[in-house]
Amino acid sequence: MEETRVNLAGGRRCAGRASVIETCLPQPVFEVPCIRLASNAPMMRTFYLAMHAVREALACAKLDFACRDMRVGVCLGTTVACQLNDVDFLAAFRETGEAPMGPVDRFLKGNLAAAIARELGVDGPCVTVTNACASGTDAIGLAASWIKAGICDVAIAGGADELNRVPLAGFNSLGILSEELCRPFDANRKGLNLGEGAGVVVLEASSAAERRGVHSDLFVAGFGTACDAYHLTTPRPDGAFLKEAITRALSEAELVPADITFVNAHGTATPDNDRVEGATLADVFGRDVMMLSTKGYTGHTLGAAGGIEAVFSALALRSGWIPACAGFCDRDPGIPVVPVREQTAIHGTFALSTSLAFGGGNSAVLIGCDREGN
Repeated sequence: MEETRVNLAGGRRCAGRASVIETCLPQPVFEVPCIRLASNAPMMRTFYLAMHAVREALACAKLDFACRDMRVGVCLGTTVACQLNDVDFLAAFRETGEAPMGPVDRFLKGNLAAAIARELGVDGPCVTVTNACASGTDAIGLAASWIKAGICDVAIAGGADELNRVPLAGFNSLGILSEELCRPFDANRKGLNLGEGAGVVVLEASSAAERRGVHSDLFVAGFGTACDAYHLTTPRPDGAFLKEAITRALSEAELVPADITFVNAHGTATPDNDRVEGATLADVFGRDVMMLSTKGYTGHTLGAAGGIEAVFSALALRSGWIPACAGFCDRDPGIPVVPVREQTAIHGTFALSTSLAFGGGNSAVLIGCDREGN
């Protein structure tokens, strides 16, 4: 997380031609090159990305389940890791009628939340959320509801996804991959870049935290979701259900739009998403809302996006600044809001992170930061 914070502060965009997968597509991607697996690795790449984030999150929370009697849940979102998408396996089967079972074994034992729970040795509620690009946000919202309902003391929540040839080729077929680094909300945006990674938070009931003598300044204040089922890939033009998701999150938190310090928007740099989302944010918060998209630093990480962007929002609240909206240069006259062009100081308590998914899914999570120690 510290390396990421430094890169955000410096406006560094770590993208280039794909190297962790084999592809002839030239479009830039955001990848995690330090994690490279052999072809016979026992688990899918997504598991290793997730586990790296989980370990760091647990260390930050000072949690060791081996020596504590706690009810621990795991709720993680993903898209790529829920698909049997091993191209080599499928090609071999098509050509010969036979194929090695290694990829199938990895897939069958690769249910992300269940795999993480096994690795940690916890047996609380366990759900893998696969709501397309809202998966990570929905996982945090669901996990927060477990804590609120007293179902568990601690919940590990967020999202993880890997680069894979199937979604890369799929987004290319849709014609929405950019040949250059993406430019969220910019007048000259040409599409998205794909990325990979994981974003994980540890949610803990205040009573459980008190018993072990810890306190966090960060908390989940509210969550809202609403699906319009408008189209397989295109957002509903009027943004009505995105507005509904935001309104539900505000209502759960007992907040009004003026309470929100900034919005970390979904902001994929595609023509339709940015236009619809920008208009909706202006409708709810006004044209002067402080907002950005962090996908200029990560690419679109699909099921991981909501988890990563929730962590970024929490980090910004704690640090007192948000980074520039990487890639944004020229205002689009069709979008009534303008993202921040430079690193900007913030002083408020609440941040909103939004996610728009294929199939019409719209989700929003509110992150709060209590600097007074209440």
